Amino acid sequence: MAKSKRRAPAPKAQAQAQDQPATLKDLLSSDVLAKLKAQADEAKAAEAARKEQERLQAEEARKAEQRRRDNDFEYLLNNSSMDWKKHK
Repeated sequence: MAKSKRRAPAPKAQAQAQDQPATLKDLLSSDVLAKLKAQADEAKAAEAARKEQERLQAEEARKAEQRRRDNDFEYLLNNSSMDWKKHK
Protein backbone atom coordinates (compact mmCIF):
# COMPACT_ATOMS: atom_id res chain seq x y z
CA MET A 1 0.00 0.00 0.00
CA ALA A 2 1.16 3.40 -0.86
CA LYS A 3 1.11 6.09 1.73
CA SER A 4 -1.12 9.00 0.91
CA LYS A 5 0.27 12.45 1.25
CA ARG A 6 -1.32 14.57 3.88
CA ARG A 7 -2.22 18.03 2.79
CA ALA A 8 -2.19 20.91 5.20
CA PRO A 9 -5.66 22.35 5.63
CA ALA A 10 -6.06 25.52 3.65
CA PRO A 11 -6.77 28.65 5.66
CA LYS A 12 -10.37 28.74 4.45
CA ALA A 13 -11.91 29.22 7.88
CA GLN A 14 -10.87 32.85 8.01
CA ALA A 15 -11.75 33.46 4.37
CA GLN A 16 -15.23 31.96 4.83
CA ALA A 17 -16.05 34.37 7.65
CA GLN A 18 -15.16 37.32 5.44
CA ASP A 19 -16.87 35.96 2.33
CA GLN A 20 -20.25 35.41 4.00
CA PRO A 21 -23.04 37.22 2.15
CA ALA A 22 -24.64 40.10 3.97
CA THR A 23 -27.74 39.11 5.92
CA LEU A 24 -30.94 41.07 6.17
CA LYS A 25 -30.06 41.93 9.77
CA ASP A 26 -26.82 43.51 8.57
CA LEU A 27 -28.57 45.48 5.85
CA LEU A 28 -31.38 46.91 8.01
CA SER A 29 -30.80 49.96 10.13
CA SER A 30 -30.99 49.58 13.89
CA ASP A 31 -34.21 51.60 14.24
CA VAL A 32 -36.03 49.46 11.65
CA LEU A 33 -34.75 46.34 13.37
CA ALA A 34 -35.95 47.64 16.74
CA LYS A 35 -39.40 48.37 15.28
CA LEU A 36 -39.62 44.87 13.84
CA LYS A 37 -38.63 43.33 17.18
CA ALA A 38 -41.22 45.45 18.99
CA GLN A 39 -43.89 44.40 16.49
CA ALA A 40 -42.94 40.74 16.97
CA ASP A 41 -43.16 41.13 20.75
CA GLU A 42 -46.61 42.73 20.42
CA ALA A 43 -47.77 39.88 18.20
CA LYS A 44 -46.53 37.32 20.74
CA ALA A 45 -48.27 39.17 23.58
CA ALA A 46 -51.52 39.34 21.58
CA GLU A 47 -51.33 35.62 20.83
CA ALA A 48 -50.72 34.83 24.51
CA ALA A 49 -53.69 37.01 25.52
CA ARG A 50 -55.91 35.29 22.93
CA LYS A 51 -54.91 31.83 24.18
CA GLU A 52 -55.54 32.87 27.79
CA GLN A 53 -58.98 34.22 26.82
CA GLU A 54 -59.83 30.95 25.04
CA ARG A 55 -58.71 28.98 28.08
CA LEU A 56 -60.89 31.09 30.38
CA GLN A 57 -63.89 30.67 28.08
CA ALA A 58 -63.41 26.90 27.98
CA GLU A 59 -63.13 26.79 31.77
CA GLU A 60 -66.31 28.85 32.15
CA ALA A 61 -68.15 26.57 29.72
CA ARG A 62 -67.00 23.53 31.68
CA LYS A 63 -68.16 25.07 34.96
CA ALA A 64 -71.54 26.00 33.45
CA GLU A 65 -71.98 22.44 32.18
CA GLN A 66 -71.12 21.07 35.63
CA ARG A 67 -73.66 23.40 37.28
CA ARG A 68 -76.30 22.26 34.77
CA ARG A 69 -75.49 18.61 35.51
CA ASP A 70 -75.65 19.19 39.27
CA ASN A 71 -79.25 20.36 38.84
CA ASP A 72 -80.18 17.40 36.62
CA PHE A 73 -81.64 14.64 38.81
CA GLU A 74 -81.27 11.93 36.18
CA TYR A 75 -77.56 12.65 35.76
CA LEU A 76 -76.99 12.63 39.51
CA LEU A 77 -78.91 9.38 39.92
CA ASN A 78 -76.99 7.66 37.11
CA ASN A 79 -73.61 8.80 38.39
CA SER A 80 -74.10 8.25 42.10
CA SER A 81 -72.83 5.16 43.83
CA MET A 82 -75.51 2.61 44.59
CA ASP A 83 -74.12 1.84 48.03
CA TRP A 84 -76.70 3.72 50.12
CA LYS A 85 -75.64 1.96 53.32
CA LYS A 86 -72.81 4.47 53.70
CA HIS A 87 -75.32 7.29 54.17
CA LYS A 88 -77.48 5.69 56.92
